[in-house]
Amino acid sequence: MYTPPPFKPDRAASLAFAEARGFGMACAWDGGKPIASALPFYLTYAADGTPRALFHVARHNPLVKLAGGSPWLLAVTGADAYVSPDWYVSPDQVPTWLYQAVHLTGPVRTLSDDELAVQIDALSAKFEDRLLPKKPWVSGKMTAARLETMKKAIVGLEMMVEEVEGSFKLNQHKSETDFAAVGNTLALQAEPGAQDIAALMREVRPQAFALIQTEMTTLPRSEQ
Repeated sequence: MYTPPPFKPDRAASLAFAEARGFGMACAWDGGKPIASALPFYLTYAADGTPRALFHVARHNPLVKLAGGSPWLLAVTGADAYVSPDWYVSPDQVPTWLYQAVHLTGPVRTLSDDELAVQIDALSAKFEDRLLPKKPWVSGKMTAARLETMKKAIVGLEMMVEEVEGSFKLNQHKSETDFAAVGNTLALQAEPGAQDIAALMREVRPQAFALIQTEMTTLPRSEQ
C-alpha cells in the first residue's frame, strides 16, 4: 500500500481500525488471476502477539483451494468522501478523496471442524454485541441437524497476519484553516460517508476547528 508519511497510522491504530470495521475483501492469486470475496472477520492474537484474522467462505468459493499457498491480502476500508477544490480557503487546490483503509497480509490455513465451530460463534458474537440490548443470537438456537448442514457448506480460514499497512488520508498535511474549512463543509453534505469523514477530522485536529471558531467570534459582526 502506498501511504505518504502524513497519512500513515501506527500499527496499533491500523489493527484497531480493522477490528472495529470487521468487514473486508479477502484477495488471493490463483496463478492466473486474482480471486476476491467480501466477508466479515474478527481478530485474535497468538501467544507471541501475532495478529490472526479469522473468517469463513462458502465451500465452493475458489478461495478455498488457495489456502496454504502464497500470502493473501485482506483489504479493509471505512468511510470515504470526495473533496472539491472550492472548499479550501487557499487557492490552487485540486480535487481529492479522503478515506481510511488497512491492508492485512499473510498466509492462510484451513480450520478444523472444531475450530470452525468456535469461529462461527465468535464471529456472530462480535456483531450481535453491536445490537444490544437485543438478546444475542447463538448457534445453539439452531437444531443440531440444521447447524451441521450449514457447517458443511462453509470452510473456516485463518490468516496469520505478517504485514499491517494503513492509510488514513484525512488532509492532515493541510493548514489549520484549510483543514477546518474542508471538515466543516463535509459535515454539511448529505452523504453519510462525508459526515463520517468530517467527524474523524475533528478527532484528528480539534484545535483547527477551535481556531476557526475563535477567529469567527472575534470578527466584527459585519464580516461574519
